[in-house]
Amino acid sequence: MPLPVFTAFLLTLFAGLSTGIGSAIAFFAKRTNTLFLSLSLGFSAGMMIYVSFMEFLFSSVQTLVGVHGKTVGTLYATLSFFGGIALILLIDKFIPPYKNPHEMHWVEEMNQEDKPHPKVKPKLLRVGLVTALVLAVHNLPEGMATFLASMKDANIAIPITIAIALHNIPEGISVSVPVYYATGSRKKAFWLSFLSGLAEPVGAIIGYLVLSPFLDDNVFGIIFGMIAGIMVFISFDELLPAAEEYGKHHHAIYGLVAGMAVMALVLLMPG
Repeated sequence: MPLPVFTAFLLTLFAGLSTGIGSAIAFFAKRTNTLFLSLSLGFSAGMMIYVSFMEFLFSSVQTLVGVHGKTVGTLYATLSFFGGIALILLIDKFIPPYKNPHEMHWVEEMNQEDKPHPKVKPKLLRVGLVTALVLAVHNLPEGMATFLASMKDANIAIPITIAIALHNIPEGISVSVPVYYATGSRKKAFWLSFLSGLAEPVGAIIGYLVLSPFLDDNVFGIIFGMIAGIMVFISFDELLPAAEEYGKHHHAIYGLVAGMAVMALVLLMPG
């Protein structure tokens, strides 16, 4: 059963603003909870990978086959899947490595004795702002995917929102740390990181306004395929490597399997 537009938007807003949870962790915590981050990132990856193949790509094939026939419909679904991967890959490609907010950072970096000098603000502040902006740009398609996934089915809306929200927590830390060193202010680091998460509901609004006049079975089929591609790429490119870096190999795998199991149970629930 699809969710109303406003409810889907609220879920996307929650997922995006969960960067603020990461910001708060960086603001208040003294140590990084690496086990939690490793398990949660693996869990998010498991949920996203499972739902991408078992629900979104499957729905894409079914829908497009119904519109175009088996051969052409399957081809369009396949192209949509890899089109989603290409979209997020291009966004990543245009992010300079030294400004990539997905580089892992640790809370301990904000508690070192070597504090940033208060007079080096102007030049480094630009760097911090660019870092937050880069994350915002990267989060646009994620917001669109979360919103459209929520629009599709109420059963998977909450799990997908949780998966994206968990994914955004370490991003909040990873933006807060460089912004803190750019400005020398924990408050600025918190708010810039928090506000960068607004890109996800913005992506939801853009996606809805642009696509709503054209939403039919053909467009939904293509969108489902692209969402599957976006989520699979995010899982393999960001979540699993980050889970490995924050914890041990088996922590990431335990989280991955748990995420798949939870999503499998959710999909088995009657609609």
